[in-house]
Amino acid sequence: MPNNYLISIVGPTAIGKTALSIKLAQYFNTDIISADSRQFYKEMQIGTAAPTSSELQAARHHFIHHKSIKDDYNVGAFEKDAISRLNDLFTNHNIVIMVGGSGLYVDAVSNGLDDFPEVDKSIRNQLNAKLESEGLQSLQEQLKTLDPISYKDIALDNPQRVIRALEICIGSGKPYSSFLKQARVQRNFKTISIGLTADREKIYNRINKRVEIMMKSGLLDEVKSLEDKADLNALNTVGYKEIFNFLKGEWTLEFAISEIQKNSRRFAKRQLTWFKRNKDTYWFDFESDIETIIKHIKTKIKG
Repeated sequence: MPNNYLISIVGPTAIGKTALSIKLAQYFNTDIISADSRQFYKEMQIGTAAPTSSELQAARHHFIHHKSIKDDYNVGAFEKDAISRLNDLFTNHNIVIMVGGSGLYVDAVSNGLDDFPEVDKSIRNQLNAKLESEGLQSLQEQLKTLDPISYKDIALDNPQRVIRALEICIGSGKPYSSFLKQARVQRNFKTISIGLTADREKIYNRINKRVEIMMKSGLLDEVKSLEDKADLNALNTVGYKEIFNFLKGEWTLEFAISEIQKNSRRFAKRQLTWFKRNKDTYWFDFESDIETIIKHIKTKIKG
């Protein structure tokens, strides 16, 4: 049994994962690995609720603002980078904290990526053409027909995720979901998964308030500075795509803000669906005291 432990903190957006990760890192005198796929990008700070400068100083973080939105970076590259960094960190620590709301990235570190078959590249080209001519909804409906499980689980508002699932369905003749979680890779650490949650009304209220804070903190100016790069995949993100619509004159600012809140709430619902598939995650109310969570971790380590 490995003597190294990765404490993975999961949960919906705005629930308090960052604050908990810092408290645990300080208690265990260790570092934090970020598994938030949008906080990787240095140009996206306010809209991704990335740790503040004071939070970054409170504990050593890895994979925060280490990439540009222009970089081609995906979950496979992150898995390799994160495992390499963890191997280094475990030479000096037997506990490391991982925090993030990107379920696929969290799973890639803990369990490894699923093994998908190679498919003809022309399928992706055809799907991209369909996205351009018929819109995302047509692809979503196609996925609903070919793979209802993936339709329910993946981020339907992300065209790349929908296209990826569809190309596997079409190219293999099998549902994308049938290739998920076939076998776990062996890691040289044991993952202890901690979930933070609350009742739906509290989660939604926290999300609405966070969006208001983002706007007061300068989200509009941040998005304006990226307007000429709006076609990059990294910016197809809640908080950015809505304000791009405002900047194009398609929406009022008030409506764009309400759409950010609505889409963030939908995202939180999908996050919970994803994370609750892991039956090994122990869930705490977001207002639980730190001593209770530390006691649980110590008990798990003692076995």
